[in-house]
Parts: sequence; structure tokens; C-alpha cells
Amino acid sequence: MGSNQGWVRLTRRAYRFSAGHSAPIGALRRDRLVHPHGPFRHDGCYFPGTMGKSRTSSSLTWARRILEDDPLASAEAAGLRYVAGEEPGFTRVRWGKGFSYRDWQGRTVRDARLRERFEALVIPPAWTEVWICRSSNGHLQATGRDEAGRKQYLYHPGWRVVRDRQKYDRVVAFGRVLPSIRAQVARDLKKPALSRPYVLASVVKLLETTLVRVGNDEYSRKNSSYGLTTLRKKHVLRGPSSGELTLAFPGKSGKDWNVDVTDRPLVDAIVACLETPGWEVFKYFDEDGVKRDVKSDDVNAYLREISGANVTAKDFRTWAGTVLAAVALEELERTEPQARHDKRLVRAIERVSQELGNTPSVCRSCYVHPEVLGDTKAGMESVAEAVRQRAQAKLRNEIASLRAEEAAVLAFLEARLAERDKRPPLSRSA
Repeated sequence: MGSNQGWVRLTRRAYRFSAGHSAPIGALRRDRLVHPHGPFRHDGCYFPGTMGKSRTSSSLTWARRILEDDPLASAEAAGLRYVAGEEPGFTRVRWGKGFSYRDWQGRTVRDARLRERFEALVIPPAWTEVWICRSSNGHLQATGRDEAGRKQYLYHPGWRVVRDRQKYDRVVAFGRVLPSIRAQVARDLKKPALSRPYVLASVVKLLETTLVRVGNDEYSRKNSSYGLTTLRKKHVLRGPSSGELTLAFPGKSGKDWNVDVTDRPLVDAIVACLETPGWEVFKYFDEDGVKRDVKSDDVNAYLREISGANVTAKDFRTWAGTVLAAVALEELERTEPQARHDKRLVRAIERVSQELGNTPSVCRSCYVHPEVLGDTKAGMESVAEAVRQRAQAKLRNEIASLRAEEAAVLAFLEARLAERDKRPPLSRSA
């Protein structure tokens, strides 16, 4: 996995793809990396949301603000009113072969403009218990129950645009705080065995190096699939030597995972947990000496503590998917220069899919930043150049612990988002 290959070897080979004759990207020295848009300045950097230089602290402040994921701020940014979906609104009732609408006082809606607005929402006919927002500029426009009884939501188009933008800004923000997460994890792995920070740091290390999902108790019970926090002892197989373990288990959507762990500190942490009573693998002892099973909420709370931001376990997979796609495209551009860009995109996403255990369509829509998948001439050539070339300038201290390919992708995304922020603001629909 970049400069840390050998920690964990996966059946799906995270972060490295073989082209037969190409050298591993992680072999590049971090201090020889070129910024895709010029050398890094020693006094600061450009980052999304600004029009100029900023100190490292400002960069981290921006990252933590983005990671807060405030829905009220999102609605304001879209020029919309945030609504909870619980206030009185319009309802839809079956009427002959079509539908009739009622206001919050039970009166039939006869206003043609209102009915036109309701029809334009294209609420699925099968939905029941339909609620429609009274305001055309509410961020949430309608809710209802589908045929399975699950509550579904229809959002204002402006809200979706802003939220999609913020979702991918989050990738850049995570890249900014990742070095501090890694530094604290390294420190916590030196703490007493089976203490809370020691075990949670081990889980986060596995989370990052294996790309396995964090897991959820309820989902595990309903689907008989597992993630790191729901692994059972039966899922851990001893290797041929004392320094090797294999995590073998069914994951989400029936995907079988086989992860070989060879990093000795991680092996020691897992073995210590295995020797503690209980079915689950990961557990720790709190300050009162009480044994606690590690839950996904514990992992996310730990990530918030050590990053100072609203980081979640899923952020690792989104970050990895973006970097994996960039690395794959860079390699394919070198090894298959005559191939069409769209063909290379398909192959790159297929590789990401193999690593993350998701379908290609899910990977493309949820786990890869769209800027990475942009036009190769305007976009990925800068990443390819950054990964390949040697540079005169050293990386800034605040991202010095990022691997070469990660730093290149982060710099590329920051530059692209800075360009985006100079564009005219979104149109504000009424």
C-alpha cells in the first residue's frame, strides 16, 4: 500500500495495480514529488474556498468546517429553507385513476399552479403517506412510503447540487486531516495492550490498510455479513507463522473477503483481542477495567477525537476509492496511451470495484471524486505528471505523511476545487 506495502496483503491488493513492467507508485520519494500546478510554497497553500494563500491552520480549519456537514448551512448555501419534514404540508390521496391533493386543513387543492408544482415533483405512484412541503423553496420537497414501507425523500434540485458538491469537497478535507489521524494512530498503537486507544487505533489501521467496512451490528444480524467491528473469532485464521493472520468472512452483498495481515503490531493486537473472552474479535478494557466490545460508533467517536473533525469510517473508503482511481488512470495512460479515455475510465473503475468490493456503478457514484474522472487532457495528465516526475521542492509539512500518489491527488483536487470556487454561484431556484 504505497510506501507501507507489507503491512497488509489483500486478495484485492489495495492501492497497487500491476501492469507487468511498471514500477510501484509508492516507490517514489515523497520529498521528490512535484505539485501538478507548480512547486509548493513554504509559507502556505491554495485550497478550496479561498482566493489566495492561507496558513496551515486555516487549511485545517477549512477542512474541519467541511467535515462538519451542517445541513442548515447547506440549505443556506443553496438559497433554500431547511425543513424538518414534520410540519403541516400537503398530502396526496388516490382519486379515480389519478390523485387528488389536500392542504393541511383537509381542503382539496384546486389552484392550477400548485397542482402543476406537485406533478412536477414526479412522486412515484406507489408511494403512500405522501407529504409535500408547503414551500417551493424548502430543501425537502416531499416524503412518502414505498411498497416495502420504507420512508423515501425527494429533495429540491438546488439542495442536491450543493450536497453533491459538499460530498466531494469532503474528500479533499479528509485528505487534509488524514496526516494527523495517522500520527495519533501511530502513537496510540504504542499504548498498553487492550486499552481503548490501543484497540481502536488497531481497528482504524486495519480500516485504512484493508478497506474493509467498519461493520454494523444490526446489518450483521439481518444479513449475516460482517465488517471489522462485527467480526467473530471464527473469522480469524492463523497463518503458517506466528506473525501472520487471515481475516476470512462474508462481507456486504455476499462478497467474500480474505485479508492477510502480516504487520506484526497489528497481528499482536488481534491476538490479544482473541485471547479475551467473547465472540467478537475487537474488545478493550475501559478505565474501570470493564470489558467493552468495539462498535462502529466507538470507531467514529475515536476518529472525531483524534482528528478534531467529524470524520467517519466511510471517509477512508471514499478517499481510497478516489486515490485508487487516480493511480489506475495514471497507469493506464502510460501502458495504454492509444486507448480512448472512456475505455480507460471503465477499466479504472473496475479495478476500484475489485478493491472496495462494490459494484462499478456504486464505486463511480459514491466512492470516486468526479474531478478525477474528468477529461484526461484537462485533468488527469496533471496527476500523472505529479506522480511520475521528480521535483525540486519538498512537500509542505502538513501533508508530509501522505504517500506520493495521495499528495498528488490532493494537490490536483485542491487546484480543481479552487478553480470551481471562482465560477459564478449556483442559480437560486424559487
